[in-house]
Amino acid sequence: MRQVSVGEIAQESPILKIEDLSVSRSGKTIIKDIDLTIEKGEFVGIVGPNGSGKSTLLLTILGVLKSQTGTIGIYGHPPLSRKLDGRIGWVSQAASNLPRHVRITVHELVQLGTINSRNMFSFVNDERRERVKKAIEMVGLEDVIDVDLGRLSGGQRQRAVIARALASDAEFILLDEPLVGIDREARNALLKLLDQLCHEQGKTILMVSHDLTAMLQTAHRMIFLEETIRFDGAAEKFPNLETLADLRGIAHVHGDGYMHHHNHSKEEV
Repeated sequence: MRQVSVGEIAQESPILKIEDLSVSRSGKTIIKDIDLTIEKGEFVGIVGPNGSGKSTLLLTILGVLKSQTGTIGIYGHPPLSRKLDGRIGWVSQAASNLPRHVRITVHELVQLGTINSRNMFSFVNDERRERVKKAIEMVGLEDVIDVDLGRLSGGQRQRAVIARALASDAEFILLDEPLVGIDREARNALLKLLDQLCHEQGKTILMVSHDLTAMLQTAHRMIFLEETIRFDGAAEKFPNLETLADLRGIAHVHGDGYMHHHNHSKEEV
Protein backbone atom coordinates (compact mmCIF):
# COMPACT_ATOMS: atom_id res chain seq x y z
CA MET A 1 0.00 0.00 0.00
CA ARG A 2 1.33 3.47 -0.95
CA GLN A 3 2.49 5.66 1.92
CA VAL A 4 0.63 8.99 2.12
CA SER A 5 2.92 11.91 2.87
CA VAL A 6 2.17 14.61 5.45
CA GLY A 7 2.13 17.15 2.60
CA GLU A 8 -0.64 15.25 0.82
CA ILE A 9 -2.73 15.04 3.98
CA ALA A 10 -2.35 18.81 4.54
CA GLN A 11 -3.34 19.41 0.90
CA GLU A 12 -6.55 17.44 1.31
CA SER A 13 -7.57 18.93 4.64
CA PRO A 14 -10.10 21.80 4.65
CA ILE A 15 -8.86 25.40 4.65
CA LEU A 16 -10.81 26.10 7.83
CA LYS A 17 -12.29 23.68 10.35
CA ILE A 18 -14.03 25.00 13.47
CA GLU A 19 -15.56 22.67 16.04
CA ASP A 20 -17.71 23.50 19.06
CA LEU A 21 -16.37 27.07 19.30
CA SER A 22 -17.62 29.55 21.87
CA VAL A 23 -16.19 33.00 22.60
CA SER A 24 -16.99 35.35 25.50
CA ARG A 25 -15.99 38.98 25.93
CA SER A 26 -16.19 40.70 29.33
CA GLY A 27 -18.00 37.67 30.71
CA LYS A 28 -20.75 37.73 28.07
CA THR A 29 -21.12 34.91 25.54
CA ILE A 30 -20.86 36.41 22.04
CA ILE A 31 -20.84 33.24 19.92
CA LYS A 32 -21.37 29.62 20.89
CA ASP A 33 -21.65 26.10 19.44
CA ILE A 34 -19.99 27.13 16.16
CA ASP A 35 -19.19 24.27 13.77
CA LEU A 36 -17.89 25.38 10.39
CA THR A 37 -15.82 23.80 7.61
CA ILE A 38 -14.63 25.75 4.57
CA GLU A 39 -13.00 24.07 1.59
CA LYS A 40 -10.54 25.54 -0.92
CA GLY A 41 -12.06 27.90 -3.51
CA GLU A 42 -15.25 28.67 -1.59
CA PHE A 43 -16.66 32.22 -1.33
CA VAL A 44 -18.54 32.26 1.98
CA GLY A 45 -20.58 35.25 3.15
CA ILE A 46 -21.47 35.77 6.80
CA VAL A 47 -24.48 37.98 7.53
CA GLY A 48 -26.46 38.78 10.67
CA PRO A 49 -27.67 41.72 12.75
CA ASN A 50 -25.32 44.10 14.55
CA GLY A 51 -23.81 42.52 17.64
CA SER A 52 -24.44 39.01 16.34
CA GLY A 53 -20.79 37.98 16.59
CA LYS A 54 -19.63 38.27 12.95
CA SER A 55 -16.47 40.28 13.66
CA THR A 56 -15.84 38.25 16.83
CA LEU A 57 -15.77 35.08 14.74
CA LEU A 58 -13.27 36.57 12.26
CA LEU A 59 -11.02 37.92 15.03
CA THR A 60 -11.02 34.52 16.74
CA ILE A 61 -10.04 32.79 13.47
CA LEU A 62 -7.20 35.31 13.17
CA GLY A 63 -6.10 34.56 16.73
CA VAL A 64 -6.74 38.10 18.03
CA LEU A 65 -9.44 36.81 20.40
CA LYS A 66 -9.20 33.62 22.43
CA SER A 67 -11.97 31.02 22.54
CA GLN A 68 -13.52 29.58 25.70
CA THR A 69 -14.27 26.20 24.13
CA GLY A 70 -13.65 24.42 20.87
CA THR A 71 -10.91 24.25 18.26
CA ILE A 72 -9.93 26.14 15.11
CA GLY A 73 -7.73 24.59 12.42
CA ILE A 74 -6.46 26.66 9.47
CA TYR A 75 -4.73 24.34 7.00
CA GLY A 76 -4.61 22.01 10.00
CA HIS A 77 -2.76 24.56 12.20
CA PRO A 78 -4.02 26.69 15.11
CA PRO A 79 -4.47 30.48 14.62
CA LEU A 80 -1.20 32.47 14.81
CA SER A 81 0.89 29.42 13.91
CA ARG A 82 4.19 30.35 12.20
CA LYS A 83 3.31 27.77 9.55
CA LEU A 84 0.49 30.10 8.38
CA ASP A 85 2.85 33.03 7.72
CA GLY A 86 1.67 34.80 4.57
CA ARG A 87 -1.14 32.36 3.82
CA ILE A 88 -3.92 34.43 5.41
CA GLY A 89 -4.97 37.86 4.14
CA TRP A 90 -6.98 40.23 6.34
CA VAL A 91 -8.99 43.19 5.03
CA SER A 92 -10.74 45.21 7.73
CA GLN A 93 -13.47 47.80 7.44
CA ALA A 94 -11.08 50.49 8.65
CA ALA A 95 -8.80 49.77 5.70
CA SER A 96 -10.48 52.24 3.38
CA ASN A 97 -10.65 54.94 6.07
CA LEU A 98 -6.93 55.60 6.36
CA PRO A 99 -6.09 59.02 7.81
CA ARG A 100 -5.78 61.64 5.08
CA HIS A 101 -2.39 62.80 6.35
CA VAL A 102 -0.79 59.36 5.92
CA ARG A 103 1.60 59.70 2.98
CA ILE A 104 1.86 56.24 1.46
CA THR A 105 1.41 55.28 -2.17
CA VAL A 106 -0.49 52.31 -3.56
CA HIS A 107 2.82 50.65 -4.48
CA GLU A 108 4.26 51.16 -0.97
CA LEU A 109 1.15 49.80 0.75
CA VAL A 110 1.00 46.70 -1.46
CA GLN A 111 4.73 46.10 -0.98
CA LEU A 112 4.07 45.88 2.79
CA GLY A 113 2.07 42.74 1.99
CA THR A 114 5.23 40.93 0.92
CA ILE A 115 6.94 41.41 4.29
CA ASN A 116 6.93 38.43 6.63
CA SER A 117 8.98 37.24 9.58
CA ARG A 118 11.48 35.51 7.28
CA ASN A 119 12.31 38.40 4.94
CA MET A 120 11.71 41.42 7.19
CA PHE A 121 15.32 42.59 7.05
CA SER A 122 16.18 41.57 3.50
CA PHE A 123 16.02 43.69 0.35
CA VAL A 124 13.05 43.51 -1.98
CA ASN A 125 13.99 40.97 -4.64
CA ASP A 126 12.61 40.39 -8.14
CA GLU A 127 10.14 37.77 -6.94
CA ARG A 128 8.61 40.19 -4.42
CA ARG A 129 8.57 43.01 -7.01
CA GLU A 130 6.69 40.74 -9.39
CA ARG A 131 4.14 39.82 -6.71
CA VAL A 132 3.48 43.52 -5.99
CA LYS A 133 3.07 44.32 -9.71
CA LYS A 134 0.76 41.36 -10.28
CA ALA A 135 -1.39 42.14 -7.20
CA ILE A 136 -1.85 45.77 -8.33
CA GLU A 137 -2.83 44.59 -11.81
CA MET A 138 -5.30 42.06 -10.38
CA VAL A 139 -7.22 44.82 -8.58
CA GLY A 140 -6.96 47.22 -11.54
CA LEU A 141 -4.95 50.02 -9.90
CA GLU A 142 -2.02 50.21 -12.36
CA ASP A 143 -2.97 53.79 -13.28
CA VAL A 144 -2.62 55.06 -9.71
CA ILE A 145 0.34 52.95 -8.60
CA ASP A 146 2.35 55.98 -7.36
CA VAL A 147 -0.58 58.01 -6.04
CA ASP A 148 -0.99 58.64 -2.30
CA LEU A 149 -3.81 56.61 -0.78
CA GLY A 150 -5.27 59.78 0.73
CA ARG A 151 -6.08 61.05 -2.78
CA LEU A 152 -7.97 57.92 -3.84
CA SER A 153 -11.67 57.11 -3.52
CA GLY A 154 -12.90 54.73 -0.81
CA GLY A 155 -13.36 51.98 -3.41
CA GLN A 156 -9.82 52.42 -4.72
CA ARG A 157 -8.36 52.34 -1.21
CA GLN A 158 -10.28 49.16 -0.45
CA ARG A 159 -8.85 47.61 -3.64
CA ALA A 160 -5.35 48.66 -2.59
CA VAL A 161 -5.77 46.88 0.75
CA ILE A 162 -7.00 43.75 -1.04
CA ALA A 163 -3.93 43.99 -3.29
CA ARG A 164 -1.73 44.07 -0.18
CA ALA A 165 -3.36 40.80 0.96
CA LEU A 166 -2.84 39.30 -2.51
CA ALA A 167 0.81 40.36 -2.63
CA SER A 168 1.40 38.32 0.50
CA ASP A 169 0.38 35.34 -1.66
CA ALA A 170 -2.48 34.78 0.79
CA GLU A 171 -4.62 31.81 -0.17
CA PHE A 172 -7.33 32.45 2.44
CA ILE A 173 -8.69 36.01 2.54
CA LEU A 174 -10.92 37.25 5.36
CA LEU A 175 -12.82 40.50 4.87
CA ASP A 176 -14.75 42.41 7.53
CA GLU A 177 -17.37 44.77 6.04
CA PRO A 178 -15.27 45.80 3.00
CA LEU A 179 -18.30 47.42 1.32
CA VAL A 180 -18.85 50.14 3.92
CA GLY A 181 -18.41 53.68 2.62
CA ILE A 182 -18.03 52.87 -1.07
CA ASP A 183 -20.52 53.63 -3.82
CA ARG A 184 -22.60 51.05 -5.68
CA GLU A 185 -20.39 50.95 -8.78
CA ALA A 186 -17.21 50.43 -6.76
CA ARG A 187 -19.01 47.84 -4.61
CA ASN A 188 -20.09 45.81 -7.63
CA ALA A 189 -16.59 45.96 -9.14
CA LEU A 190 -15.08 44.85 -5.84
CA LEU A 191 -17.47 41.91 -5.51
CA LYS A 192 -16.74 40.86 -9.09
CA LEU A 193 -13.01 40.96 -8.31
CA LEU A 194 -13.47 38.76 -5.23
CA ASP A 195 -15.51 36.27 -7.26
CA GLN A 196 -12.74 36.13 -9.89
CA LEU A 197 -10.13 35.51 -7.19
CA CYS A 198 -12.05 32.38 -6.19
CA HIS A 199 -12.72 31.09 -9.69
CA GLU A 200 -9.50 32.06 -11.48
CA GLN A 201 -6.90 32.18 -8.69
CA GLY A 202 -8.21 29.41 -6.44
CA LYS A 203 -8.41 31.77 -3.44
CA THR A 204 -10.77 31.04 -0.56
CA ILE A 205 -12.80 33.97 0.78
CA LEU A 206 -14.70 34.46 4.02
CA MET A 207 -16.47 37.81 4.06
CA VAL A 208 -18.58 39.49 6.73
CA SER A 209 -21.14 42.05 5.57
CA HIS A 210 -24.42 43.54 6.72
CA ASP A 211 -25.27 44.10 3.03
CA LEU A 212 -27.55 41.10 2.53
CA THR A 213 -28.42 41.99 -1.07
CA ALA A 214 -24.79 42.23 -2.19
CA MET A 215 -23.84 39.00 -0.43
CA LEU A 216 -26.74 37.04 -1.94
CA GLN A 217 -25.67 38.18 -5.40
CA THR A 218 -22.05 37.23 -4.94
CA ALA A 219 -21.27 34.62 -2.29
CA HIS A 220 -21.55 30.95 -3.24
CA ARG A 221 -22.47 29.98 0.31
CA MET A 222 -24.23 32.00 3.00
CA ILE A 223 -24.09 31.81 6.77
CA PHE A 224 -26.59 33.62 8.99
CA LEU A 225 -24.94 34.15 12.35
CA GLU A 226 -26.68 35.32 15.48
CA GLU A 227 -24.82 34.03 18.52
CA THR A 228 -24.75 30.68 16.75
CA ILE A 229 -25.06 29.61 13.09
CA ARG A 230 -28.78 29.65 12.21
CA PHE A 231 -28.38 28.99 8.48
CA ASP A 232 -25.48 27.60 6.44
CA GLY A 233 -26.09 26.70 2.82
CA ALA A 234 -26.08 27.70 -0.84
CA ALA A 235 -26.88 31.38 -1.48
CA GLU A 236 -29.89 30.46 -3.63
CA LYS A 237 -31.37 28.52 -0.70
CA PHE A 238 -31.05 31.46 1.71
CA PRO A 239 -34.37 31.86 3.57
CA ASN A 240 -36.66 34.81 2.98
CA LEU A 241 -37.26 37.26 5.82
CA GLU A 242 -40.34 35.50 7.20
CA THR A 243 -38.37 32.26 7.54
CA LEU A 244 -35.42 34.17 9.00
CA ALA A 245 -37.71 35.65 11.63
CA ASP A 246 -38.75 32.12 12.61
CA LEU A 247 -35.11 30.98 12.68
CA ARG A 248 -34.26 33.85 14.98
CA GLY A 249 -37.23 33.49 17.29
CA ILE A 250 -37.59 37.25 16.52
CA ALA A 251 -38.03 38.13 20.18
CA HIS A 252 -34.72 40.00 19.99
CA VAL A 253 -35.28 43.74 20.24
CA HIS A 254 -31.92 44.56 18.64
CA GLY A 255 -32.94 42.63 15.53
CA ASP A 256 -35.83 44.91 14.60
CA GLY A 257 -33.62 47.53 12.99
CA TYR A 258 -31.84 44.87 10.95
CA MET A 259 -35.09 43.44 9.64
CA HIS A 260 -36.43 46.91 8.89
CA HIS A 261 -33.33 47.98 6.94
CA HIS A 262 -33.33 44.79 4.91
CA ASN A 263 -37.03 44.66 4.29
CA HIS A 264 -36.87 42.97 0.93
CA SER A 265 -37.71 39.39 0.08
CA LYS A 266 -35.27 36.98 -1.50
CA GLU A 267 -37.09 37.30 -4.82
CA GLU A 268 -36.39 41.06 -4.98
CA VAL A 269 -32.65 40.59 -4.49
